Amino acid sequence: MQLIILSGLSGAGKSVALHLLEDLGYYCIDNMPAALLKPFIAHTARSSDKIYARTAISLDARNSEAEIGSVPTLLDELKRSGIGCEVLFLIASEDALLRRFAETRRVHPLSRQGDTLREAIASERALLGPIAACADQVLDTSQLGVHQLRELIQQRIDPRAADWLSLQLESFGFKHGIPGDADFVFDARSLPNPYWESALRPLTGRDAAVARFLEGQPAVREFIDDVAKFMAARIPAYRSSARRYLTVAVGCTGGQHRSVYIVERLAELLARTLPEVRVRHAGLIQPGTATEVRAGARR
Repeated sequence: MQLIILSGLSGAGKSVALHLLEDLGYYCIDNMPAALLKPFIAHTARSSDKIYARTAISLDARNSEAEIGSVPTLLDELKRSGIGCEVLFLIASEDALLRRFAETRRVHPLSRQGDTLREAIASERALLGPIAACADQVLDTSQLGVHQLRELIQQRIDPRAADWLSLQLESFGFKHGIPGDADFVFDARSLPNPYWESALRPLTGRDAAVARFLEGQPAVREFIDDVAKFMAARIPAYRSSARRYLTVAVGCTGGQHRSVYIVERLAELLARTLPEVRVRHAGLIQPGTATEVRAGARR
């Protein structure tokens, strides 16, 4: 039995994710009471019906605090029993959630008389903390559209070999906020900035002129070498612990020049030894664009 526990903040995209899982053939249950999780899994694990072979269960803030608090212990029991279980938790920034609720005019499930939307969002973060803390993957959807989120979820649940590690390299601008799902964050703001060259200002780190400018900066070359060595030294530990995904973010001021160039170069270096390296430029993404995949050494 392959089980996915899907949870996260209201407005972060749980419905989109659950609908995708259903499209992929998962038996999906939305907002199951956490107290029923254990008896349901006991029933499906014993069942010979193939309909439950791939199951996805959504847990949200409509559960009680005590029910949510019991989830980590139950997950430990499941993993010890040999049931393949992965917890996927979706988050988004407060600004993104406020904007989405304003656009849809939906009522937050924790809104009570006199509570503001900000207070409800804060309460939900605290309530779901125990699930977030034990999540195998935390995805920040703040800057993702529906199609981008569906694509990312599909990439993350694609079954791989036990030692498969998918590395995502992401560029971003600090002025837009740090990606909430990054495992490592590197700050490139101290490096020479092409923005101050008028001819380079409208370009990006993917353009040849910007690349030539940055290639000529010793500090940039040293930064790339240092990050590549740092990650190469730590990736084996993540792989040996059965970690399937690792997200590394590199930020500059606006996410247009330095971070984009550095991520492109890091992808070239790390793809030589990793089976899959994905590149995403948060500051350059337009609706509907896809994450680029760099294939490494396939085994």
